[in-house]
Amino acid sequence: MLGAKIRQLRKERGISLGELAARADCAKSYLSDIERGVRDNPSIQFLEKIASVLEVPTDFFFDRSYTTAQMLASELAPELVALVKQLDLGWLQLTQQAAASGLTKEQFQEFIEYARWKASQSADT
Repeated sequence: MLGAKIRQLRKERGISLGELAARADCAKSYLSDIERGVRDNPSIQFLEKIASVLEVPTDFFFDRSYTTAQMLASELAPELVALVKQLDLGWLQLTQQAAASGLTKEQFQEFIEYARWKASQSADT
């Protein structure tokens, strides 16, 4: 799972294996082993370097609520895959966190409507 997350996120960012290894200052062969699941217990320092290059929190690799757009798309019905791939990863994570915190769709919609109203009030003044 860890290696798959790194690989998918690397591909979504358009970074080659060699480029990620160079930018994270680690061996390309080691990174390849991690991505393929040959090795599955990297150090926290390694993960911090990879997370920094990929611009995600280190928790991304440990917390199941963090996912890549492609991984999320693979869990969805085919008709939703194209839509999910178009969404920004941050928005996907935000909606997942809202749902996980118990926020209902109705409450989320109310918040959106309130934010629109508040913005219109600010624009009028």
